[in-house]
Amino acid sequence: MSNAAVDNDRESGATGKGGRRGAFGFPLHANRAAALGEVHSRPAPAISAPRGLIKLCFMTEGGTTVDHAVLSELSRRHGSAPPDRQARHHSIDTGKGTLRWERHTEASTYLWEGGLPRRFGEPMVGHPFGEEFPAPGTLIAGVRIEVRKHSAATMKLISEFDSATVCCAQVEDGMAIAVTDFRQDASGLTQILVLDLGMSPQRCGALAQRLFDIEIYRTLAMLGLPMAQQLSPHMRKAEDRLAALTNRMRNVAADETEQLLDEITGLAAELEADAASSLYRFGASRAYYQIVHDRLAALGEQPVTGYDTWSSFLERRVAPAMRTCRSVEERQANLSRKLSRAANLLRTRVEVEVEKQNRNLLQSMNTRARLQLRLQQTVEGLSVAAVSYYVVGLIGYVVKGAGLARFGISDAVVTAAAVPVVVIALWLLVRRIRRRHRDTET
Repeated sequence: MSNAAVDNDRESGATGKGGRRGAFGFPLHANRAAALGEVHSRPAPAISAPRGLIKLCFMTEGGTTVDHAVLSELSRRHGSAPPDRQARHHSIDTGKGTLRWERHTEASTYLWEGGLPRRFGEPMVGHPFGEEFPAPGTLIAGVRIEVRKHSAATMKLISEFDSATVCCAQVEDGMAIAVTDFRQDASGLTQILVLDLGMSPQRCGALAQRLFDIEIYRTLAMLGLPMAQQLSPHMRKAEDRLAALTNRMRNVAADETEQLLDEITGLAAELEADAASSLYRFGASRAYYQIVHDRLAALGEQPVTGYDTWSSFLERRVAPAMRTCRSVEERQANLSRKLSRAANLLRTRVEVEVEKQNRNLLQSMNTRARLQLRLQQTVEGLSVAAVSYYVVGLIGYVVKGAGLARFGISDAVVTAAAVPVVVIALWLLVRRIRRRHRDTET
């Protein structure tokens, strides 16, 4: 049994009640295989000079489905098996070289490795890229690397690059020299020359991968600059509108606060829409720029007299663009906070006005209640007098009917004596009823 088979058998383990088991029979975490495999997800090819490499990066909005269709077609042409739909890297032997595919977050790369032309800069032959290549998306970056043995003749190839932007540095602890001018050749590829001073194939392949990453991720990082330049005029207009709105807030009339609040809310909505549309791109630009920094640090550059290093050149050319993106992002955040504060202040003012109106309304209601109470008391007084009049009248009829005159008692005297008694009794009765209603309400 081979070592790979033994490792696979150990990783698979036995299957029991707990599912798959690993070392010492312990249950495996569901994402363990993905976590372990990530370290080996981008194997660097072993390269020996002389060798030519071309790497293309496509923005694949369609996802892995488009890549799988492209790889299936290329595999069919060269008699290879297509990759799994969930695969993130795949290689195809084209006969005159090797084609390697890798899937990234928003892009996919196709790397071809083959022979070198006789002269530097001449078209490479045998690669699959051409009119018949089924591109999976729009091309964002293309890089060409020529790995040649270091010699006096190959050192003269540095003069083939643009003297205004050429970068040359010793890398890999002085075991190689990397040269580029970050310009595209007639095919639209960025040319890089690597002069090998005795690297191992694995180390040479790792160096080529880092150089590819620097150019590709540098290009991807710069995608945030056009968006920042597009958003900057919008930000300026939004800042001017906010300044005008805040000035209006100083002397705004009570009946204009709602309209002003609607304008501020509308401006905040426009700003949030712009921020949401640029959130991913600015975040991706920061991540790509950090990868470029990491790859440059891994090169271990040593300057070559008379030439600029890769790090210093990119720091001068790319860093300002990244600062522009960061500046626009910070302006968006600051403007959003200011709009939020302005809206809160205006809402507070509206709430104060509403509270004033409620207070005036309550005062008016209290005044009406007092007037109503007084009217009610007046009506109650009149009702006591009216009821007393009728009750005394009834008493007068009763006295007359009783014939008290024959006993020497005057009917008028009895009726007159009954008046204060009836009035006081009715007044006490009304007061008792009113008090009972008041206790019931409380």
